Amino acid sequence: MSHPLYAEDPEPAEPVPAGLLYVPVRSGPAGCTARLFRTPLGGRTAVGFTSPRRLAEVLGSGQPWVRLSEAALRALAEPVGARALTVDPGFVPETPRSRGHHLRAV
Repeated sequence: MSHPLYAEDPEPAEPVPAGLLYVPVRSGPAGCTARLFRTPLGGRTAVGFTSPRRLAEVLGSGQPWVRLSEAALRALAEPVGARALTVDPGFVPETPRSRGHHLRAV
């Protein structure tokens, strides 16, 4: 399948929004590390949000974050097996009765 190219479009045919994302992080021995999550099928995914409000709605207001471009987040996540990128995911608490789509922290 071929995607049309337009001179005024700096990133044509991108599957997710371009620009800076708000990426959840956790503290580690080497500083901040991007948090990775699991999809409902068990695959690893990097996660980014388009606003701090959306991040707080899903992960709580105390969740630390950094701003990264989509390309930078993909470059950090791919070497550890997270080839997918999920933007603005919803969250359903993991319970035995949960049947909806959700992400789990790795």
